[in-house]
Amino acid sequence: MSDIRHTGSCLCGGVRYQVTGELPGIQLCHCGQCRRAQGTPFVTNMPIARSAFTLLSGEDLLQRYESSPGKTRVFCRHCGSPLYSERDNMPDVLRIRAGSLEGEVQAAPAVHIYTVDACNWWPIDDDLPRYPGSAHAPQTEQ
Repeated sequence: MSDIRHTGSCLCGGVRYQVTGELPGIQLCHCGQCRRAQGTPFVTNMPIARSAFTLLSGEDLLQRYESSPGKTRVFCRHCGSPLYSERDNMPDVLRIRAGSLEGEVQAAPAVHIYTVDACNWWPIDDDLPRYPGSAHAPQTEQ
């Protein structure tokens, strides 16, 4: 196991967590659910192994919401900060919200996903790969 450690928290600081190991590239998700759940034009997700995630404090503040069958979004019940999501069909993976990490993040945006749902008021103007659906889709837009 790597000695690299990253910490994160919710806005009020009641929930704190640690991620061990190198961080993956950041997925920029444009799906309608993510946009509505976060109130932003896209969401910055990082898929990490559940075994690399340690909750340091605030377990009693975690609220879970099943936003669609098999997908649960986890946030702080006190301040409302989104922290991560999990899927029943991927039990060993958490998708942490990159914005909840503290300090300098040693990762960069890697891919745009679900661009078919991208909002019309925020242009995608970089050279990252784009997928109309998930990052596992066989065809890119570029």
